[in-house]
Amino acid sequence: QVQLVESGGGLVQAGGSLRLSCAASGRIAGSYAMAWFRQAPGKEREFVAAVSWSGGIVRYADSVKGRFTISRGNARNTAYLQMNSLKPEDTADYYCAAALGPIRTDGMDYWGKGTLVTVSS
Repeated sequence: QVQLVESGGGLVQAGGSLRLSCAASGRIAGSYAMAWFRQAPGKEREFVAAVSWSGGIVRYADSVKGRFTISRGNARNTAYLQMNSLKPEDTADYYCAAALGPIRTDGMDYWGKGTLVTVSS
């Protein structure tokens, strides 16, 4: 059974930084892309960032471009989201996701349970 476990969430002041981590475990048949999504209270879940299996291809939502950086660990079963210049509107539950095959921004195959990021003004 595939598990994705997020860590690194917390409370930070506006303008601060946080780094989220995601570790995948279990049997995943083949290469897979990883991504981060978020869901703010009362809103739908939205795409944040995605990274290919190799780490060489990335995608970002317009709202986080230039502030967030997604990366892949050397072991390939980990992904990170470096979040800088955080804003109160970045407050949300952040979910790690994985998808077999090439990079994608929706239709993920596996999901973590989420980690809460709260940005105070």
